[in-house]
Amino acid sequence: MANDDSRYSSLSQREKRALIFHILYAAEACNYQISVQAIIDNFNRGFDFDMPPACPEITTAQAVVEKRYELDKKYTPFLSNWRIERIGICTKLILRYGIWELYNTNTDHKIIINEAIELAKCFAEKD
Repeated sequence: MANDDSRYSSLSQREKRALIFHILYAAEACNYQISVQAIIDNFNRGFDFDMPPACPEITTAQAVVEKRYELDKKYTPFLSNWRIERIGICTKLILRYGIWELYNTNTDHKIIINEAIELAKCFAEKD
């Protein structure tokens, strides 16, 4: 059911970041036992989406999943008086994604931090 008016093609950058977050959340919810591509296939079918197989959001989500342990190690030293086990899942996913973006894109760090805050306002735990 692909067409030029697909919901995917009309997403803003902020919505694409939220989509990456949702992919990461689905991977986490499944204990990383299913592939990112299987998650995308489900999104495409379940939400009448037409996300191309090689789109940047899939590549990014896959990279964050693959590097999740390394990304966690980058922010863990800054968790003063917190253990990583106490960090909520949504917050952890947003931190992973933000750190991945800081290290792997040319996007201005102010934009990355602002977008991480916006994701946290929508999805992260209140504390």
